[in-house]
Amino acid sequence: MSKNFKRTTITSALPYANGPIHIGHLAGVYVPADIYARYLRMRGEDVLFIGGSDEHGVPITIKARKEGITPQQVVDRYHYQIKESFETFGISFDIYSRTSAPIHHETASDFFKKLFETGKFIENTSQQYYDEDNNQFLADRYITGTCPHCGFERAYGDQCENCGTSLSPLELINPKSALSGNVPVLKDTTHWYLPLEDYEPWLTKWILEGHKDDWKANVYGQVKSWIDQGLKPRAVTRDLDWGVKVPIEGADGKVLYVWFDAPIGYISATKDWSAKTGKDWEPYWKSADTKLVHFIGKDNIVFHCIIFPVMLKAEGSYILPENVPANEFLNLENDKISTSRNWAVWLHEYLEDFPGKQDVLRYVLTANAPETKDNDFTWKDFQARNNNELLAIYGNFVNRTLVLTQKYFNSQVPERGELDEISKTALEEMARYPEIISAAIERYRFREALSELMNLARLGNKYLTEMEPWKLIKTDEEKVKVILNVSLQIVANLSVLSEPFLPFSAKKLQEMIDLTGLLWKDAGGDNLLKPGHQLQQPDFLFARIEDEEVEKQVQKLLDTKKENQNAAPAKPAKEPIEFEDLMKMDIRTGTILEAEKVPKTKKLLKLKIDTGIDQRTVVSGIAEFYEPEDIIGHKVSILVNLAPRKLKGIDSQGMILMAEDKDGKLCFVSPTEDFNNGSEIK
Repeated sequence: MSKNFKRTTITSALPYANGPIHIGHLAGVYVPADIYARYLRMRGEDVLFIGGSDEHGVPITIKARKEGITPQQVVDRYHYQIKESFETFGISFDIYSRTSAPIHHETASDFFKKLFETGKFIENTSQQYYDEDNNQFLADRYITGTCPHCGFERAYGDQCENCGTSLSPLELINPKSALSGNVPVLKDTTHWYLPLEDYEPWLTKWILEGHKDDWKANVYGQVKSWIDQGLKPRAVTRDLDWGVKVPIEGADGKVLYVWFDAPIGYISATKDWSAKTGKDWEPYWKSADTKLVHFIGKDNIVFHCIIFPVMLKAEGSYILPENVPANEFLNLENDKISTSRNWAVWLHEYLEDFPGKQDVLRYVLTANAPETKDNDFTWKDFQARNNNELLAIYGNFVNRTLVLTQKYFNSQVPERGELDEISKTALEEMARYPEIISAAIERYRFREALSELMNLARLGNKYLTEMEPWKLIKTDEEKVKVILNVSLQIVANLSVLSEPFLPFSAKKLQEMIDLTGLLWKDAGGDNLLKPGHQLQQPDFLFARIEDEEVEKQVQKLLDTKKENQNAAPAKPAKEPIEFEDLMKMDIRTGTILEAEKVPKTKKLLKLKIDTGIDQRTVVSGIAEFYEPEDIIGHKVSILVNLAPRKLKGIDSQGMILMAEDKDGKLCFVSPTEDFNNGSEIK
C-alpha cells in the first residue's frame, strides 16, 4: 500500500436482493474483496470494508407482482438471508447495509439534489411506452418484442438476450407490455439525464492516461472501448413506484434509476457504519489520503469505472477509485450459472451440506478464480483440490509435524541446535514468502498469492519428508529437535499467512499451536514458536471429501436440469399462415466454409457459407454454443432469400435454421444425409 494513503475504503458490489448468493458472486467479488480486507487489517492498516443489499429496480417489482406480495417483502426476505450467509461464510464486512434503509434514501436524495441544483443534469421530455390498462409507464424490462437485429421474438426493451445487442424500447418490432400483454401506447414523460459526454476529456486523462498501467487489462479494455465509441447522456430517473423518490417538484411517480441509486449505497452504508460506531465517515470518502477500491464483476465495469466516477466528479467532494479489480464470470459444470434455471451452487445450501467447510470453498474459488478469463467450477475439481491439496499437502504437513512433536517431545517446542545446510535453506526460503504473497495480493492477483501460500506448505512437506525424523529419533535426537523446530516455524508462518485466505483454518491452527494475535509483519520470523512453548492437542485441519458427497451435489444439478425440462412445455404454435406464404421461403442446404467471432460481441459469429448457388456471409447469434473452428465444414439449412441486414457493420445475407430448447440453447437443424449444397428444403 502506498505510504501516501492513511486508510483504505473497500467496496464490494451490492448483491441484488431478489435471490440468494451463489458461487459466481463469491468468486467474482466477495472472496477476493475479503482476502484483500483481511490482509490490510493484518498489516495494521485502517480499513473499512463495505457491503449491502441493492434493493430497488424493476426485477424486484416483477418478482413481487408474480408472488402477490410487496417489493419490501421481497427484499426483506433476501436481504436477511444474504446477510446471514455472508456472516456464516466469514466475509468480514465492517458494515452490511441496505438501500431500502432511510439513511440511504436520505443520502441518495441529497446527492441528486446537489447535482440538480448545480446544473449538472439535463432535462428532456420524450415519448415512452405506457400501459393504459395498468396506468403506468413501462420500464425497459416490462416491454418485450422482436429484436430488429436478429429477429428473436422475446427480446427485452433494453437488450436482446439472443444476439446480445443493447436496445431501446422504441427499436422493438411488435412491442407488448409484459404486464398486460397489450400493445402499449407512446406518451410524453420528462426525465433528468447525466451528460456523460461532457466528461469524456476528463475520463480520457484520468483513466486512459492515468490508469493504463495499474488497472487490469479486462477493465481498462472495456472502459477504453466505451470511451472510444463516444459517451451519451444517461437517464438518472425513471417512472416507477419502487425506489428512492425523485426529490424535486413535478416528479411525482418517478424514482432514481437503480444504476444511479445503487453505488450511492456505498456512501450511505458508510454513514450507517458511522451511526453504529460513532466514528467519522467522511475521511473514508472525502480525504485525499484514502484509497478507494471497488471489487465487482465484469458486468459492472462500466458503472464503476465511468458512470459512478462521473457522478462523484460532478458532485465535487468525493474521492475517486484508485483501482477496480473486476473479475470475469464463473461457470458451473461447463454451463453458465443461471438463477432462473436454478443452475447454481447456492451459498446457504452449501453451508448446510458442508458444515465447517467454509475454507474449502474459499480455497477452491480462489485457486480457480476467473481473474483474467471465465473459469469453470466442477464438483470433481472441488473434491480433488480438497483431497489432493488442502488435505494431502497443507493438512498433512501440519498434522505430521504436530503429532511427531507430541510423540517425541510431549508437544513442547524443542530446542534448535546447530542448523545443517538443508535446514538453513528451508528457513531462508520460508522467510521470503510474506513478501512474495504480499506482492501478489497488492497487485490483486489472489490466485497467485494462494498458490504461493501452498508452496510454503509444500516446502514444509518436502523438508519433513526428506529429513525423516521418524528414522533418526533413536540415533540422533538432537537432529530431530532441529527438524521439528524448523518444521514448527513453518507451521507457525502458515498460521499467520493463511489468515486472509483460510480464516477458519488459520484460527484453528493458531489455537492448536497456542499462537494468536500475530500480524503480517511477524510472518517470516524463524523463532515464532520459542523452545519450551507448549502446544495444544493436534487435530485435523481438513477432512477428506468422499465420492458420495460430490455425487449427491452432481445429482442435485442433474435433477434441476430434468425438472426444468419437465416444467417447460413446448411453446404453442404461432398464428396460421397461408400455403403461398410458405412457398415464398427458399431454404437450401449449405456448408460452413469459414467462421470467426464478431469483435466486441459475445454472441455473434461471422460465417461464410456455400449455399450451392453462391458463397455468402451470414451473421448468426451462436457464439455461446459453438467455437468457430468446430463448425467449419458443418452442414446447415439456410434461408437464402431473406432480405440482407447489417449487423455490427456486417452485411448478413440469410439466416441459418437453429432449434432452441427452453433454456435458450441452440443447435443446428441440419440434413441427416450428405445432400449437395443448394438442395432445396421443402
